[in-house]
Amino acid sequence: MSAPRLIYQLKVTLRHIRPPIWRRIQVRSDVALLKLHRILQEVMGWYDSHLHQFLIGGEYYATRSLELDGFGPPIISERSARLEDVISGPKMKFRYEYDFGDGWEHEILVEKVLPPAEGVHYPVCVAGARACPPEDCGGPWGYAELLEAIRDPNHKEHEEMLEWVGGGFDPEAFELEEINRALRRL
Repeated sequence: MSAPRLIYQLKVTLRHIRPPIWRRIQVRSDVALLKLHRILQEVMGWYDSHLHQFLIGGEYYATRSLELDGFGPPIISERSARLEDVISGPKMKFRYEYDFGDGWEHEILVEKVLPPAEGVHYPVCVAGARACPPEDCGGPWGYAELLEAIRDPNHKEHEEMLEWVGGGFDPEAFELEEINRALRRL
């Protein structure tokens, strides 16, 4: 396999959450947006059980099945769109939306364009902060309510929410090595 032409360093931040939940990843410039979606699922901790789309430069990229017979904006196939073809360079921002019902919006900033480092397997996560919210928790507002319930033993939904998240949830947890092991399996 030939070496990638360039590496994009991307900062992915989950919008509408404070303190921020973010990841810094490095990906090949020739990665298809569909594969970038899979990378984002791994680094953020989602399970890929909902629809998604990218909004880049005013264009929507997703699976073609999302296009609703002429209703809404036209959708460009994420299978054939490569990151290097839709990114203008460093400092460009674009959006990745996941689970339209919960409304998870990720802002992606192209921080740097780098030459590939020898011996590095891409994609790679180089930094991040905080755990991804549990799937299906109701978006940013539902997540805030979940955290409130599990932090307060006197909250009327404390036990129910703890059980729902599997007995415990640490919103400050971030496991870089675990994320990179998952990325190597892609």
